[in-house]
Amino acid sequence: MNVAVLGASNKPERYSHQAVTMLAHKGHAVFPIHPALADIDGHPVFKHLADVPEPLHTVTMYVSPSHSTGMAEAILAAKPARVIFNPGTENPELEEKLAAAGIGIVHACTLVLLRTGRFG
Repeated sequence: MNVAVLGASNKPERYSHQAVTMLAHKGHAVFPIHPALADIDGHPVFKHLADVPEPLHTVTMYVSPSHSTGMAEAILAAKPARVIFNPGTENPELEEKLAAAGIGIVHACTLVLLRTGRFG
């Protein structure tokens, strides 16, 4: 499954970093997104969601609502099947736009979903 991690971090203690590594470990094609990083543990980092060369199934959010609001058009253009809003990233305005476009919305922790076998 192709998964973009918005707000990916190169700091191992960050949940977004753990998501990148765990997604890859579980066999998913992971596409970290961060405007200032080039690499996370051997995974190339994309500056923008639009730079991802593959169709995305899932976008998992690790950015604040103030940041994700500005990413609405890029997320809609990527047409993922779902967007996972990890705790603290909930954004009712963005969620409304996604729902109107037929994109699934999940309120959950990506790491918990992966650890419990409920991600896929």
